[in-house]
Amino acid sequence: MYKVLLADDEALDLEGMKTFIPWDELGLEVVGAVNNGFAACDIIDRQKIDILVTDVRMPNMSGLELAKIAIDKWEDVRVIFVSGYQDFNYIKQALSLNAYNYVLKPMDDQELIDSLRKVRDDLELEKARHETERAFKRMVPIVKNEYLLQLLEGGEAGEPRQALADEYRLDGMRWPVRVAVFEIDDMTWKPDRTDRFLENVLTLCRESGIGHMCKLSRQRVALLLEESVDLALVSDWIDRMKSVLPFSVTGGVGGEAFALTDLQRAYREALQALDFKMFKGKGRLIHYEDARGAEREEVRNLDIQLDALFSAMSNYELVNIHDELEQLFRLAHGLHSKFSIQNFAMFLITKLNDYLQTRNENLFQLLELDLSKLDILLQFETIDDIHSWLRRRTFEISEKLHTKKKGKHWKLVQEIIEYVTGRLHESVTLRDVADHFSFSPNYLGHLFKEETGKNFSDALIALRMEKACELLKDTNLKIYEVADRVGYRYLPYFSRQFKETYGMKPMEYRRKH
Repeated sequence: MYKVLLADDEALDLEGMKTFIPWDELGLEVVGAVNNGFAACDIIDRQKIDILVTDVRMPNMSGLELAKIAIDKWEDVRVIFVSGYQDFNYIKQALSLNAYNYVLKPMDDQELIDSLRKVRDDLELEKARHETERAFKRMVPIVKNEYLLQLLEGGEAGEPRQALADEYRLDGMRWPVRVAVFEIDDMTWKPDRTDRFLENVLTLCRESGIGHMCKLSRQRVALLLEESVDLALVSDWIDRMKSVLPFSVTGGVGGEAFALTDLQRAYREALQALDFKMFKGKGRLIHYEDARGAEREEVRNLDIQLDALFSAMSNYELVNIHDELEQLFRLAHGLHSKFSIQNFAMFLITKLNDYLQTRNENLFQLLELDLSKLDILLQFETIDDIHSWLRRRTFEISEKLHTKKKGKHWKLVQEIIEYVTGRLHESVTLRDVADHFSFSPNYLGHLFKEETGKNFSDALIALRMEKACELLKDTNLKIYEVADRVGYRYLPYFSRQFKETYGMKPMEYRRKH
């Protein structure tokens, strides 16, 4: 409720306003009713008031003087003057103070009620305007982050995009500009140690004069480094992070970009530079230009080899699992240091965990493995030891995935999955599936979770995401067309769901594959 202060030296008029005006009905609360300006000032000092109703002429301090004091203290206070005097000078001074009304005595209650209702409505409009402004200010960082994501990952061009470029003064950047991407190392087995990452990135931005930052995920951010940014300071910041954070941070820097349209290429190079971490080591700034051509080719081939390994694991093809691991570790034999080999092993574990998450599985639960036990990879003395350990673990995971497929209701579950897969473009629900197979939704949902270990809704999302990946890799469909093919009518929701699943947006996934 809005706070009202009444001030009038005539006791009857003051009592009449308190008694006969329906304050509650108007949504107003009288916080004070006084007969002089000094008493009113005491109340104004103690609490904020929204409306001041005051007589113009009072002893020692006039209502005009009181109104000026109130406005100085609370600039948005609304003032209604009441007076038995019709002197033009009083009215003129009242208007100069932006008075909402000037009510003459003897007062008509309805006239004062109408004035109060007008003030209340105006306060409501002002409140709504302020709330809209606050909401807009909260949205500005989100909108800027989304715009920068589109700029880096690729998106639709047009007038809105140019308007945002003007708003954030991107055209005024000091070129050439580099894109740098920073990520937390060992995120897979240190998931709860990221609280201070963004805070420290913001510190880097302030110290180095970096004006544009984009959050890519919980563990990744991208920065636009203008010509004036000293890369040596950025490297020093990464070194400093090792002493103040419980994890290390690695950065990848792309080549120079000379226009907004060139930032996508610089961003891709920054991501590729991060992939060279297995060769260059963690906790440092890696320049794309520093990577050898052979390393670049090897990194590009890794995704293809990993897809083949994961496919073999999913289908319980032990011979193929063995062969694909052999192929991967032939690459590792070309690494020149124990540190690089350890990085390579950790990289494989991270990718394996990411793959299992797309199947709603957890690497550490499947292996009944404590996160801290992964330190064993750092204790092996040879690459063959790492290879042997990882081969046993991939066989174990594959066997457990296969065992899950042999439950007593697995054939029914497979039929359900086939039925749903053929209708991913529709708004298929558990009730639809239950009706088709003549089960109750509750029973079918329970049976499905018992056999697969996951809820029907989670499995449906996973199927849609897998199909989306196929369409992104194997067709030239636009992103919104892919979204529609897998049952998403709202493109931003599809993009958000895809990024939560794979850690990247659909456009970025298409470029990588």
